[in-house]
Order: sequence, then structure tokens, then C-alpha cells
Amino acid sequence: MSEIASLEERSAWFTADRFGLFVHWGVYAAAARHEWVRAREKLTEEQYEPYFEHFDPDLHDPVKWAEDAWNAGMRYFVITTKHHDGFCLFDSELTDYKAASTPYGRDLIGPMVEAFRARGFKVGFYYSLIDWHHPEFPVDLYHPQRDDADYIKATEGRDVTAYADYLHGQVRELLTNYGRIDLMWFDFSYEGRGFNAKGPKEWRSAELMAMCRELQPHILINNRLGLGIGQGPDTADFTTPEQVQPPGHENEFAGSAVPWEACQTLNGSWGYDRDNLDWKPPGMLVRMLLDTVSKGGNMLLNVGPTGRGEFDPRARDALAGVGEWMRLHEPAIRGAGRSSFVPPADCRYTQRGNRLYLHILSWPMKHLHLAGLAGKVAYARFLHDHSEVKRVEYNPANPFHNHLKGLPEGTLTLSLPTVAPAVEVPVVELILTD
Repeated sequence: MSEIASLEERSAWFTADRFGLFVHWGVYAAAARHEWVRAREKLTEEQYEPYFEHFDPDLHDPVKWAEDAWNAGMRYFVITTKHHDGFCLFDSELTDYKAASTPYGRDLIGPMVEAFRARGFKVGFYYSLIDWHHPEFPVDLYHPQRDDADYIKATEGRDVTAYADYLHGQVRELLTNYGRIDLMWFDFSYEGRGFNAKGPKEWRSAELMAMCRELQPHILINNRLGLGIGQGPDTADFTTPEQVQPPGHENEFAGSAVPWEACQTLNGSWGYDRDNLDWKPPGMLVRMLLDTVSKGGNMLLNVGPTGRGEFDPRARDALAGVGEWMRLHEPAIRGAGRSSFVPPADCRYTQRGNRLYLHILSWPMKHLHLAGLAGKVAYARFLHDHSEVKRVEYNPANPFHNHLKGLPEGTLTLSLPTVAPAVEVPVVELILTD
């Protein structure tokens, strides 16, 4: 087994890129009612089968996906190779429940990996530990047939050990057949939650982790195998808060900060959800991104493609909106992170070396007071156009500075225009003194 580098070395690209694309895609896109449609509606295999029989994403163009994501400012991507329904986008030799067996008739993962890698992305694979299609996966509290007493009785002899063999075999295929894979995103363990709940024992998580590291020693692995976090090669490398904005960075292990990634949706659904109208506007997405980075985290933003393999126009519009802000403000996100300085109310700081970025979420009237920065800023400018932002030093001899009286010692005041710049969130770049 190759020697495994430190977490800091392996995660350097991850904490620099900051912004990634998540893609949830499978036969549930044909139902267009959320990726959990089979469990939510308690569909039987027979009721769910038409989505498999008619899956034919004839408009799928992975090069176009990669271009849209790159223009949004994303630099790594994670694709659902298999979700909870058991359907595989990759051409696994261990099952016929895969894209290659649908009318589409071929592997979807290979061309996708090639297109994203060629565009400059790091490559990540999502793999569900759950499988409602596999004949040896025991019925549990999340299974579509969880309330069907006859079905439960008929399947009570299912062997989770045999299923785990299948799980391990598929992960081996994924980490063997597609070249360098930078990130493995497992989903999920739920031991102790109720009826037949499963966790590290059932998945044989420690063994699975060891296999991943043997096949791809550089790989980053998320926390959903149910093992520890950030304490060595036998534990996970990063945490994954889901559909929340963490109030702060609380993931401290072994005396050092563990990388974390907030995974978010465009509209509350991971898979294509045709009638869902809860679309987040680009401004909200920008605020979520910069808030996450200000706390030292990454944001993994999801798109659920349609049954024909395209990004919904609403998703493309959202990505384009974020991308326009990122085009002008990328230095405040890429390679940036937490700052030790405390920002004013309704603001966030990100920092990259001697560049401190002030993200102004609510536009103030004329002045903004920055604690602890007096004498520490060599120059200030708006990031979107590099126009100077004037700094005001309090002078008791100047009667026009009476409004600055009472500020704490060490405060630096910025003089701002009355009207905010025409960008989603204005950013002031503060170039710090040596």
C-alpha cells in the first residue's frame, strides 16, 4: 500500500477550490418528483420499473455540463454513481440495473469523468450505501416497503453481509476503472434510528475505508461511513452539513480544524423536481457561498438534471448568476478562508494572505467601521472594478469628524458611496500592510 500523505497535504486542493458541483441523476429524473420518490410514495419494484425501462437521456452532453459548472466558478464535481434506488450510472459488472441496460445503452460515468477532467475539474464519486433494489438489502425504516408486513415477512432472510460484498465490489470498480478519483462521497449511515437501521458494522466501513485508501492513496473521503473524523487514515477526512448554513466552524478534532463542506440544493430537492418552485435566487446562493467560505468551509451546490440529460433552464440561470459574481470576485473565494478579524454587522470577512475581503451584505449609509484595522490597511478598493475606497482616520481637530467620536481605539472607517455597486454582494479588498 502506498504511503498516505497527511490530511493537510491531501486536502490542499479542496480547501483552495472552495466551490464544487454536486449532481444527483438517475431514473428518478423521469418521475420528476424528487430523488426519494420511490420511498416517499412507497412504490414497489413493478411501479418503479417504467422509469428504468424508458430512461433515455438523448440530450445529455457532459461537455456542456462541465462548461456551465466552470463558468459558475466551480472547480470540482461529485456525481451520483448510484443512489438509494440502486440504479447505477456506471457500467458495473455486478448488476444489470444500470444505464447500460436501459434504452440509452451505455456507461454515463466514463464520458462525464473525461469531460470534467479535461475542463480542469477534480473528480468525485457519490455512492449510496443504501440499495432498495438489491435482493439482499434488508428492509428498514427508509425502505419503500417498510409498511408492507407481507413483504417484510417474505424478505426477512435477506443477508446484509452478501449485500456488503456487492457494495465493496462496486466501490472497487469505481476506484479502479476511471483513473484518478480525488474524492469519495458516501451516503449514509443511520444506526440507532429505528427498524433495521444500519451503520459501520453492516457496511464493514473500516474495511471499505482501507480499500479506498489502498486503491487511491491521495483520495479524500467524507464522514458518512460512520467512522471518526480527521484522526488518521482510518477515519474520514471532511464533514458534510446538509442543507443548512452552519453558524460557525465547530469541527475541531485532534487539535486542528477538519475540512468541511456544506452541500446545498437549488430548490430543496436533489433530483429533478419538475413542479418545485422553491428556487433560490442567485443573490442568496452567492451569500451562502461567501458565508460558508468566511467560516472556513466549502460549498457543494447541486443540480438535478432532467430525464433527457440536460440542466433545467432555471438551474442554468442560477449557475450563470453565481458565475457572474464569481467572475468579478473569485479572489475573495478561491484560495481564501477564515480571518481572525471580526467583521462589522451584516458583513463577512474572507482572507487570502495579505488580502482581506469585506463582503457587505447590507449596504450602510456612507460609513463602515472596521474594528482593529487602523494602521493595518495600505490600500482599499472595490474588488469588482478596482476603484478606490477612501479611508477616514479620526481627527479631533476636524469638526466634520465629530460623528466618528466614541469608536473603539484601532477602528478604521471606510467612506462609501450612497448607492451600492451593481453586483449581488459588493466586496472591498483591503490590502494589509506587512
